[in-house]
Amino acid sequence: MTSAIASPPRDAGSTLPGTRLDWIPLALIPAIALLALPLVSSLPTWVTLSVAGLAMGMMIFMMASGLTLVFGLMDVMNFAHGVFISVGAYAGASVLTRMTGQMQAESVLSNLSAMVPAVLAAIAVAGLLGWFFERVVIRPVYGDHLKQILVTMGGMIVVEQLIHVVWGPDIIPLPRPATFTGAFFLGDAAIERYRVLAVIVGLAVFAAMWLLLNRTRIGLLVRAGVENREMVESLGYRIRRLFVGVFVAGSGLAGLGGVMWAMYQESVNAQMGMQMMVMIFIVIIIGGLGSVVGCFVGALLVGLLANYTGFLAPKLALGSNILLMVLVLLWRPRGLYPIGKG
Repeated sequence: MTSAIASPPRDAGSTLPGTRLDWIPLALIPAIALLALPLVSSLPTWVTLSVAGLAMGMMIFMMASGLTLVFGLMDVMNFAHGVFISVGAYAGASVLTRMTGQMQAESVLSNLSAMVPAVLAAIAVAGLLGWFFERVVIRPVYGDHLKQILVTMGGMIVVEQLIHVVWGPDIIPLPRPATFTGAFFLGDAAIERYRVLAVIVGLAVFAAMWLLLNRTRIGLLVRAGVENREMVESLGYRIRRLFVGVFVAGSGLAGLGGVMWAMYQESVNAQMGMQMMVMIFIVIIIGGLGSVVGCFVGALLVGLLANYTGFLAPKLALGSNILLMVLVLLWRPRGLYPIGKG
């Protein structure tokens, strides 16, 4: 008589099922760019607008990626996500304004020696606020969307007023680092240095998030906990701690996006995060709730379309992105990459 002996589990990364990426939504990015080409006055202008749109899309992705994780994976409707963006921007600005010598130096290393601590401060402060927010505001209303909307909007108002108390009500000017100010020429097209930096940082954030969720044990546990929380907990894993980590990470990403956006705008104010929330919600709805790939593609689509439309018909910039969202939902009601597909 023989008995079956269960084989030991393999590494989590090797057990992830292989999925084929749907390339059709990705094709929308070059399609929008090519459709805009004959409408723009010249090729150099089109190149400038395209790079600007990609950079804007990357910064929107950094701000929206945290919310799409919390919204899609934890089923939490956090309407206060914008204050994490603002708090991150203020925390980063507090560091940068105290390191003006490094910021004004004509050296990339000197500029980075100021920017890196500012980014780390933005992530840490926004993440800490997210941890407090989850424990005090979100935890009592898990599973009740109406209460989540009400308490997070109330929390948003409170945190905005606390920003005025800590940093004051005035707009804080925030000049860009010297070596990332200005532009260089690619042929006849002017490319802003800071936009190139934003694209590089955005790509790095996307790659890190995708690898974490799809090639690590933590990512596997988070996704498995979303599908069947009781089963994962029965195996000895504490899903609540994982979800708290997701909320803190999402808040930290909002802080990163906030400080990057603040240097792009060259100013910081308490409402800057909430002013981006309409664009962020459009992105996560277009991409599909919970999908990192969808959020990434949706952000690039929104950034490109906003820049092209803003150049051709400035009054229609926001309306064009709402129209894009409507068209995408008519085509794919759950977004470009519903959770489980990206």
